[in-house]
Amino acid sequence: MNRAERLNHLREQTNLTEKDVQKILNPNYSYENVDQMIENAIGMLSLPLGIATNFIINGKKYMIPMAIEEPSVIAAASNAAKIASANGGFVTSSVDDALMIGQVQLVSISEELGSPFVEKLLHHKEEIIQCANSVSASVVARDLQTRVIQDESQNHMGKMLIVEILVDTKDSMGANTINKMCERIAPRLESLSGGKANLRILSNYSTKRIVRCRALFGKDGLGGESIVDRILYAYAFAHSDPYRAVTHNKGIMNGIDAVAIATGQDFRAIEAAAHAYASRDGQYRSLTKWFKTETNDLLGELELPLAVGTVGGIISVHPTTKLGIKLLGVKNARELASVIASVGLAQNLAAMRALVTQGIQAGHMRLHARNIAVMAGAKGELVKAVATRIANENNVNLLRAKEIVAMMSKGSNNNTHNNK
Repeated sequence: MNRAERLNHLREQTNLTEKDVQKILNPNYSYENVDQMIENAIGMLSLPLGIATNFIINGKKYMIPMAIEEPSVIAAASNAAKIASANGGFVTSSVDDALMIGQVQLVSISEELGSPFVEKLLHHKEEIIQCANSVSASVVARDLQTRVIQDESQNHMGKMLIVEILVDTKDSMGANTINKMCERIAPRLESLSGGKANLRILSNYSTKRIVRCRALFGKDGLGGESIVDRILYAYAFAHSDPYRAVTHNKGIMNGIDAVAIATGQDFRAIEAAAHAYASRDGQYRSLTKWFKTETNDLLGELELPLAVGTVGGIISVHPTTKLGIKLLGVKNARELASVIASVGLAQNLAAMRALVTQGIQAGHMRLHARNIAVMAGAKGELVKAVATRIANENNVNLLRAKEIVAMMSKGSNNNTHNNK
């Protein structure tokens, strides 16, 4: 499809209006918009926005917006989703409450930080929760817990008491409200503990918001049982070796980050939580797990913390991220997390399949050929012609692209002259 055909398809398949489509065609960001988002603003840096197709998640079809500059990612995810769709697509599960953790660090406490002291503090639990809830009517603190931590750094700062509030953020990510809650309860915690409140901030390690996703990929769709075995060897490598696991998980995050950016999520927080979760047993490992079924098909699972929101934050002020949420048609943050996790699992399958067959560069460089053609000076229809030529020659490099541009441009000029 060309651009017009793609947008027409979106009109037919989603709830985008003509006004929404015009926002895609003419973003019309003013400097005033940008200057309100960040300090010392000078302009806007744009990313390509594309659509991943073929996704069926929990029985529902999705057209998924992805903002990313790397070629092959959207195509790979869409292809993996197509293979999964033959067996019903992706199935996800997550906790009902979107709980986040806010932390207040209490230091310089003179009393012994044992059980009696902690129990005395917890006698005021309901009072502290009520104080936190004076910040917001919609984002609600549900519980309070404490931890005593011994400094393990070279500075030997001793023990500290960490008071944590568990906050149900509903359909928002909730960072700003949680930070306000921590700051609100800090003076009372100081008076109760006799210590000083140091840090008062949320934790982005959102282990109370775990999303689990699984999908079955048939051996025939993958290319046979031998490909299933090769993928299992690739997974074994990523599970057992941190050097491989980092690149393996980077591939997963290619998909997750692209959807997160397109829908206005804090992708840095998502990344940090995911990588911490990959290290939860003491070694950095694959975020996915892969199994061979009794029918020799491939079953994939992805589990990670995902703190996302469908209201508030940048979604409230950035018009394209609003469109991203609308295009997906998600009803709440839980559904959005399901979509994001599914794209991550699809991306992982696609990357491993490419690696164990033709290698990652073949498909990647074929798509990258268009960028090389532009760098070589190709314009208009010549871009596709040059990209196709260097890709078919398996010679995707700038020097060869320039040679072809010169040759094709010369031929085009000669034809024009002859026609005259």
